[in-house]
Amino acid sequence: MLTSEVIENLRDFMSYAQGLEGDEKGEAQVFCDRLFRAFGHEGYKEAGATLEYRVRRKGRGTKFADLLWRPRLLLEMKKRGEKLERHYSQAFDYWLQLVPQRPRYVVLCNFDEFWVYDFDTQLEEPVDKIPLEDLPDRYAALNFMFRDNREPQFGNNRVTVTRAAADKVARVFNSAVARGEDRNVAQRFVLQCVVALFSEDFGLLPSGLFTGFVEECRKGASTYDLLGGLFRQMGSPKPARGGRFKKVEYFNGGIFEDVEPVELDPGEVELLAEAASENWGKVQPQIFGTLFQSSMEEADRHAFGAHFTSEADIQKIVRPTIVRPWEARLENANTVTDLRALREELLGFKVLDPACGAGDFLYVAYRELKRIEMDLLAKIHANFGRRAQAEFGTTSRLSTRQFYGIDKNPFGVELAKITLVLAKELALAETREMIDTAELDLPLDFVDAALPLDNLDANIVCDDALFCDWPEVNAIVGNPPYQSKNKMQQEYGAAYVARVRDRYPEVPGKADYCVYWFCRAHDELHPGERAGLVGTNTIRQNNSREGSLDHIVHNGGTITEAVSTQVWSGEAVVHVSIVNWLKGEELGKKRLYRQLGDGRDSDFEVVELDRIGPALSGKFDVTGAKRLRANMDSGACYQGQTHGHEGFLLTPEEAREMIERSSLNAEVTFPYMIAEDLLGNKPPAPSRYVIDFHPRDLFGANRYSAPFDRIRDRVLPTREEAAENEKRRNEEVLAEDPKAKVNRHHRNFLNRWWLHSYLRAELIGKIAQVPRYAVCAQVTKRPIFEFVDPAIRPNAALIVFPLPDDYSFGVLQSGIHWLWFVERCSTLKGDFRYTSDTVFDAFPWPQSPTLAQVEAVAKAAVSLRALRREVMEDNGWNFRELYRTLDLPGANSLKSVHNGLDAAVRTAYGMKPQEDPLTFLLSLNGGLADREADGSSIIGPGLPPPVEDARPFITADRISTGGWQEG
Repeated sequence: MLTSEVIENLRDFMSYAQGLEGDEKGEAQVFCDRLFRAFGHEGYKEAGATLEYRVRRKGRGTKFADLLWRPRLLLEMKKRGEKLERHYSQAFDYWLQLVPQRPRYVVLCNFDEFWVYDFDTQLEEPVDKIPLEDLPDRYAALNFMFRDNREPQFGNNRVTVTRAAADKVARVFNSAVARGEDRNVAQRFVLQCVVALFSEDFGLLPSGLFTGFVEECRKGASTYDLLGGLFRQMGSPKPARGGRFKKVEYFNGGIFEDVEPVELDPGEVELLAEAASENWGKVQPQIFGTLFQSSMEEADRHAFGAHFTSEADIQKIVRPTIVRPWEARLENANTVTDLRALREELLGFKVLDPACGAGDFLYVAYRELKRIEMDLLAKIHANFGRRAQAEFGTTSRLSTRQFYGIDKNPFGVELAKITLVLAKELALAETREMIDTAELDLPLDFVDAALPLDNLDANIVCDDALFCDWPEVNAIVGNPPYQSKNKMQQEYGAAYVARVRDRYPEVPGKADYCVYWFCRAHDELHPGERAGLVGTNTIRQNNSREGSLDHIVHNGGTITEAVSTQVWSGEAVVHVSIVNWLKGEELGKKRLYRQLGDGRDSDFEVVELDRIGPALSGKFDVTGAKRLRANMDSGACYQGQTHGHEGFLLTPEEAREMIERSSLNAEVTFPYMIAEDLLGNKPPAPSRYVIDFHPRDLFGANRYSAPFDRIRDRVLPTREEAAENEKRRNEEVLAEDPKAKVNRHHRNFLNRWWLHSYLRAELIGKIAQVPRYAVCAQVTKRPIFEFVDPAIRPNAALIVFPLPDDYSFGVLQSGIHWLWFVERCSTLKGDFRYTSDTVFDAFPWPQSPTLAQVEAVAKAAVSLRALRREVMEDNGWNFRELYRTLDLPGANSLKSVHNGLDAAVRTAYGMKPQEDPLTFLLSLNGGLADREADGSSIIGPGLPPPVEDARPFITADRISTGGWQEG
């Protein structure tokens, strides 16, 4: 649509809407339909929107959203003249339930005004408010209404304002430090500037005072004198009797207790003036600290490129762990006695974030409990007489001193203090506005005094949460550090890692760093208390799960609400799980947000369960399956080789040249296949070669001069350096604890430097004895298995099954095995990782298939591979491109042959058509484990006893060095 058409259409719509009476029931639907037409649609229905969409809310029945247009818009209509701020909670509640494909934007409308929300970036305030009469000129805020879903342009995007403010203040700091100012002095001075900037726009400082001082400094005055004097007065309980600071009130003895001014240069003063020109009333403290801190890490880093944790994600912890339990209690308290007891408990309720960073979780928790307190007092004033009103009073008593934080980063701790004291000021401003607009029915004198700010030096402390004492609190929330086991050692050193493991022996050594917070938090809780933490999504898998969620549920904990896995807003490359739990029993349904696609909110479904297991799957819990000796001893599952240094790798040209130089070199030079070769190449084939001297000793390897020289020149120096670094780390650990266990991997690698880091000698011996072997990518989104020629060496990115028969392939490739794989595996980001000990070793194979059933599985497997080759060759596809077609609607021959294979495998198991595979497999696993414990044998991987001659089950198709080989 042309701009002129849009404006004309919207003017017509405006005239039409102004002629309506504004009746929510009678006219909302025609209003919505005309709105869609104005933006170029034939109508709401033709655009794909739904009126009166049913929203089922946990424990509160069904409500009807006025209009839902997935995945773009939730539109909630109210009658003309209705105060839209009163309906924010309803709209947010609807939005939370609308998964999968949660709408990006929420609009509240009362016929005369549109309030637009983007809850993914800004939870509390609309990103824009558009009066109906301004719509023809300001329609860009509703750009998402157009057919082509244009990017909207908002006029109240607080995230943008916050980024700009954080960036400008951080540039002042970076400049001062770059020219030699002491970093700690500059940090404190800039933080004092930040408090002053907020305070000026919130009326805590005389209007224009700080900005005026900065303007004077632009004209030559000294920041050392003017701003230093202001900060000293803000930190003095003794008021100035005259002079320029006469009206400056006492702030506190924490932030302004130590004032060491900085003399900013003219460029820095200009930057500070630019920062002062921002509207600090719109800056969001809950994200300011993170943006500010991240943009201070390097002189050339800006807040615009930094990630922050969105409040929508913070609320996935704060609401289930703190808000909803208090809301339920307040709703059920209907007598003065009940409300009195509830208030006293609220005023004693304490919250801890043991990895508080810049304080964003504490900020949201404080603000939400402040609202609970306001609602409690409003309930008293609305429902009871003067005596009760006088008893409860009109002053807020909830204190920021009820909130505690621990963090290792000293500057983060200072930011968290400021974030929390600003939360108090913003809560007061919000309360005044709600009283003024009659949204909150309380006397005008309800709000408490803004100053002095609370001194939180005793509440927010700089310490290591894994070793210090934690304060006694009622709820624990937060977002612990994400380092993996390996990154822990790289970042903190071997000595620190040894201390952590010694302090928490119940946590497996291979667990991620965040696991220790889950374990410690649960142990700190008293019965009836709650916690909610964010962790890497490995907390629901294997070793990390054992130390975290297993520890919780096996020690009296109940997971009440969780998100299985999602991309974390705070770091775009991190996939996390979010877990809220109670120490004790909780009746009723538990809510699990389960990933459908790649982890975005729009790709989630919500399921209600009687119990959420530690795997956070929502499916039948198979985490308790036992490893089976028949599988473990079968020699049927291995990880491929880890070469350990790129010096072992050759291009095909380098390999050819090396072999042409001496045919003897072919004895130690092999095609080498990685997961990308399997999934991404057209056709699948190895793209590199590898030098492998195993099983030769140093003298035997030296016979192959060109390969040996390459490894000596490229690999040996690196391994010497790594061994020396390891020795130094071990000395640090042993100096602290002579009995500590230390790593000697690199010393061992140096002792046999001419060999791969992990040879997989047993595997190489196995594949040398079979005509082909099966592989799958160790990390994958889809179940894709294939046969490979034994002349090809498999890399560690492949899981290898030295099983050459079509029956075994069929079982591995089946959807039954894939379900088991997904529920038992670990993950890397959003992909599944096949692990032999948890997936394969516990997987029960069919125990009594007939020969005909074995033949049916094998035949279906052969048909599947033949179809895949044909379609891939015809279309020039790789495996990834082929399997993406399974996501598309319509008939699909690949889907049909997979279904045929699954049916054959189910029959071989004796599984009924509608029987849940996971339930069946777990039951079978338990029975087989019991039989093995009694000394009986079971059927493990490979061809079962009914097969007397394996030859008919071993066809010839496989991946070779040149691609597909069929004969």
